[in-house]
Amino acid sequence: MQTWGRMGSLFFSDEELGKKDDDRKPTKLPHMRSQWSPSSAARLPQSRVLKRLAIALVLGLCLYLFIHNIPADLPIRDRRRPVYNHLDDSELEPLPPKPKPMPKLRPARPHSSKPTTKDEPPVPASGSYNGRIQFKNLGASLNAISETNGEYNANRNVLFAASSLKSAAVLLPIACQMGTMLRSYVHFALMSRSEIAFEELRAVNGVADSCEIIFHDARVDHSASSADTRLGTAVTRAFFHIHSYMHPQVVIVDGSSLEETFFLEGVRVQVPDMEVPLIELDADAPTQLSWITKLDSASLAAWDKISIDILIQASSGASGSLIRLLKSLAAADYSSGSVPHLTIELPHKVDPPTAKFLETFQWPPASVYNPTHAKQLTLRHRISSSGLTEEESSVRFVESFWPANPGHSHVLVLSPQAELSPRFFHYLKYSVLEYIHSNAAVVQQWDSRLLGISLDLPPTHLNASEPFVPPVKKVAKSRATESDESTSFLWQAPNSNAVLYTGHKWVELHRFVSRALELQRKTKPPLPAIFADKAISKRYPSWLEHALKLSRARGYWTLYPSQPTAGNLAVVHSELYKAPEEYEADLRKTPEPAELSLTPGPLLESLPGDGSLLHFDDMPLLLWDGTPTNLVGLDASAADYAAEFRRAVGGCDSLAPDDLIPRASVGDLFCTRDD
Repeated sequence: MQTWGRMGSLFFSDEELGKKDDDRKPTKLPHMRSQWSPSSAARLPQSRVLKRLAIALVLGLCLYLFIHNIPADLPIRDRRRPVYNHLDDSELEPLPPKPKPMPKLRPARPHSSKPTTKDEPPVPASGSYNGRIQFKNLGASLNAISETNGEYNANRNVLFAASSLKSAAVLLPIACQMGTMLRSYVHFALMSRSEIAFEELRAVNGVADSCEIIFHDARVDHSASSADTRLGTAVTRAFFHIHSYMHPQVVIVDGSSLEETFFLEGVRVQVPDMEVPLIELDADAPTQLSWITKLDSASLAAWDKISIDILIQASSGASGSLIRLLKSLAAADYSSGSVPHLTIELPHKVDPPTAKFLETFQWPPASVYNPTHAKQLTLRHRISSSGLTEEESSVRFVESFWPANPGHSHVLVLSPQAELSPRFFHYLKYSVLEYIHSNAAVVQQWDSRLLGISLDLPPTHLNASEPFVPPVKKVAKSRATESDESTSFLWQAPNSNAVLYTGHKWVELHRFVSRALELQRKTKPPLPAIFADKAISKRYPSWLEHALKLSRARGYWTLYPSQPTAGNLAVVHSELYKAPEEYEADLRKTPEPAELSLTPGPLLESLPGDGSLLHFDDMPLLLWDGTPTNLVGLDASAADYAAEFRRAVGGCDSLAPDDLIPRASVGDLFCTRDD
């Protein structure tokens, strides 16, 4: 305490110390209080005054040196903007926006960002600057999109990004078309070396307000003079920030030679870490992939999850048809996804032309980019030389495929008589994304009834004797007139010519065939009429009869294209027709139905309306025999057939109501409780 008293005396007068002591001591009488006068200050010791002056001078000198040496080259830190230290990313901690309730689809548009100008230190010559990374205009636009629910992993945000102005000119019209559909929040991020103002970028590319695009200036500071390595690092970090604030469901870029190398390298490094699909459009994208503008964010989020296998059941004496089919497959455009795995079921006796063709047949095709040189072709050659029975043929074919993930793995069944258009794969992927993965499909559970998606339009009914006339849709031409227009439709009848079966339904068909054949083997003749009677002509393979029974019992349907669309997808030739092996001895010569001609062209032009796929509610619906119906009628027909099926297999009277609920194990149809 004595030390503190001595130190304190250097800074406080005796009177002030006395005042502090008064606060702690009992109050004294007035006559005992010290009296202050100007003369009392003069009586202070001279040494104490000198000490105080010396200390004041030292403090003043220290304060002057501190102020004079404050660094003047540090920029003002704007906490709203993402700022990186060039060598250390750990300093960045972006603050997520506060959660807000789901707004209407269109958010308020953030103001276009024009590069700000501040007093900045000079930078080195063009292409050599490698300083600290800072995004001066990105924070404002990211903070303005909180209404898009970007803080949540699942939202409706779709991101287009570009560095090259030429690539931006390719992407902006596509983004504009998608934005006008009002199915997603469409964003465009520019990570360019160019200092072009966004107003000029929009004007040059004809981007009007009606395009509904939200722009983000993700250019790094000093972009025009930056080294490529700095720009590449800035790309990865810009995507990190965008992902934190936006969580886009898909990233779409121009993957052609128009785009900057540093940008594509950065995108390919960062986007996989975001765990979202990366769509790299090629030079033909504006025409060949224009259908992606019709899809919503949920569909595009499943872009790289879809897997499609192709399954062909070849027969002896039909080498010409098989070779024509394989050539059409090799000539198709697979730019919308990975090339399907191809399985060919060969008979015991393989024709010499077929064997010679397969020796040099390359799959994936040489025209498809395949850096790993992986082979996607499986040939299965039957051992037995005896003819197949119906049961053996069905088992062998259905066993040829099993979906690893039924929700995303599907199989395209092709007859050797089929020939495909170069656009067939685009249509399949477009339809799968829309009818299985879109927001509308998930909400309305469209996939619960979708057995398959056909590429061709059969000329006859399943009995192969009655011509099939596709339904039409009434379209109003004016207030007083209507006209019939070709349309896609839903038919309870399955197909084996060229049809994609969904993974879930193939699993169910697999189990249905297994239990049906097991029941037939255990049942003494005669078989119940539900098994013995054939509703499908022997021109079709035997497994299709099982697919029809399943479809009738469940109320499933197959999606068929309109006549103009079918002509742009696939055609089934009849001049080289070969009967299924199991029916070769029974099938007599029948009149050949008229076939459609293949007229390949732009996909969207062959679709009705503006190229958007119709909702199931807007399509005509047919029972298996071609009778027009509605959803209520379909359900009633399915309930009647399922009840008849259960009576035929026997033992269903003892089942409780819960046991009759349809399930993938089909145990409710075969009166067994094991799933």
